[in-house]
Amino acid sequence: MTRSKDLDTIAPDDLSTEVSTKVDEVVHSPKKKKIIKTKIKTEEFIVKEDFNQKIHDILGHTKNPFSSFLVHPKVLKFTEQDDHEIIYLAVRPHWITNISWFFISIAMLFFPLLFGYLTFLNVFPIQYRFALVLFWYLITFIYAFEKFLSWYFDLFLVTNERLVDIDFNNLLNKHFAEADISAIQDVSFSIKGILGTFFNFGTVLIQTASEKNQIIFNNVANPQKIMRLLKELRDLDEHQGDQL
Repeated sequence: MTRSKDLDTIAPDDLSTEVSTKVDEVVHSPKKKKIIKTKIKTEEFIVKEDFNQKIHDILGHTKNPFSSFLVHPKVLKFTEQDDHEIIYLAVRPHWITNISWFFISIAMLFFPLLFGYLTFLNVFPIQYRFALVLFWYLITFIYAFEKFLSWYFDLFLVTNERLVDIDFNNLLNKHFAEADISAIQDVSFSIKGILGTFFNFGTVLIQTASEKNQIIFNNVANPQKIMRLLKELRDLDEHQGDQL
């Protein structure tokens, strides 16, 4: 019996081939891929904007570059920073911790006034006594400047990728420690003493699963805000890990 041409036209194997071709066209369609990528980027942008707004709500903002609590610092960079790494927060020891060396420097400035009461110095010519005063002021300047640099560059950084602890003890002694956000296990803070309570500064202790199992932010302003920020970053990192 001769097979009909119409049957050949609608044969099951032809239908299967046609359906498969259409599915491939839908799945591998450049327009479809573009829509999916655009949707993913839009969702990532929305999440990023929401998180940035949440950070602003937690931390507020600062404009003074000499502040001990810098939110989204624009000019601050560190040598180990990655190209796409964003600094959310940079904190220094609270300014009140500078009071001791500040008053010592003031006292050193006025100390040469006592030289006139030191009678043994009168045996030296006036030129030598003048050089001695200049040398004393030079020592005073070096002392105050070194203390200022130690405070200014002693930084605790919170970025979108990690925690960074930069201990700047002096021009010849610098210590760098870091821990990934994903390594944060627990965060706590403590405020002690009258000055700490009145000026709202204290210690933030971060327990991590990294090689350095503890990172400590000492004498930092607003420790409760820092703890909230670290918890938000940890939750965001866990949420992104679950999505992957």
